[in-house]
Amino acid sequence: MARTQGSHSDITGPRVRAAALRLFARHGFAAVSMRQIAAEVGVQAGALYNYTPDKQSLLYSLLKGHMDELLAAWDDEGAGGAPLDRLARFTRFHIRFNVERPDAIFISYMELRNLEPENFAVIERLRRAYEDELEHILRDGVAAGVFEVPDLKIATLAVIAMLNGVNTWYRPGGRLSLDEVQTMYWDMVRRAVGA
Repeated sequence: MARTQGSHSDITGPRVRAAALRLFARHGFAAVSMRQIAAEVGVQAGALYNYTPDKQSLLYSLLKGHMDELLAAWDDEGAGGAPLDRLARFTRFHIRFNVERPDAIFISYMELRNLEPENFAVIERLRRAYEDELEHILRDGVAAGVFEVPDLKIATLAVIAMLNGVNTWYRPGGRLSLDEVQTMYWDMVRRAVGA
């Protein structure tokens, strides 16, 4: 049997992951087969199993990788400083990080329902860890008297939902630059927490 174009030793897991990410974002996890992922990469379907045991593991790997990258990037951003400065950094960071990864953001919200319970629990724990970062900023701001938030958890979820919304409409090269969007959203977040 002839080899599929591109099915040689330099085909790697990252190419499989990138193809799966694109296809899951475009068509949805349930609608994408391992055969389609293989075709996108240019290998026989059986070759995918050198990189992932199954489609569920691939989805989990994509979602976990995204959350690990998000938490590490926020950690690199630096957590020090006054609550108002930290909240401004969080706002700008969240928007920038999400806009740079639209497919990962899309599947991280739309495909959670397709995770098996034990995989879902891991991703939820990582998401809560990220939400906790924002909640700590808000708690410190309330304690310092610079924020007025009636319920920390609700405020945390509301701010993250507002920031996530940027991905539904923002397009590079559009009417507003990313910096302008970040500045406008920072003003809305600041007002939302009574700063």
